[in-house]
Amino acid sequence: MESIDLFGLREHFNRGRILLCFNGPISRSLIEEIGNALKNYLQADQARTSSAMDVFGVYIELTQNIRHYAASRNYDELAGSATVVVARDENGGYIVQAGNLVEACDGVPLLERVRALAAMDKAQLKAAYKEQLRKPRAADAASGAGLGLIDVARKSAAPLAAALSPAGEGRAFFSLRAVI
Repeated sequence: MESIDLFGLREHFNRGRILLCFNGPISRSLIEEIGNALKNYLQADQARTSSAMDVFGVYIELTQNIRHYAASRNYDELAGSATVVVARDENGGYIVQAGNLVEACDGVPLLERVRALAAMDKAQLKAAYKEQLRKPRAADAASGAGLGLIDVARKSAAPLAAALSPAGEGRAFFSLRAVI
């Protein structure tokens, strides 16, 4: 392994106002531990209670979605890894970003769903949320891009942003950004 310039990495994180960064295999217990660290940081940062709850809720939703997706695809540890970043923006808000490998055929419709949600205003997101709540759900239905994603869009102070980068072998890296 080549040497990592930790000081340069630290400076990069500081310039980007990155509070928390994780890259690697993600388990239920790790989601919980990072979530506890995030809660403690938000408390120390004196974040408004509503903002802190939204940041934490978005972090949990995104990381659990990654974990469930990786399990549903029987990905190994490397393929099922997550990249998660929580940062401050220049206006004092919080940015929660998360990404993972997906099958390219799953990533395209997910990207389209995020773009559709990003085009909605608050009233339309509320209506979409209520509509999704009323939809019957089959016991064997796969989860994904439903109520949780709409909830993330509702909590976001700016339209959701997503990207899909080709990763080879029929896979892509999907990333999602929410501003709280």
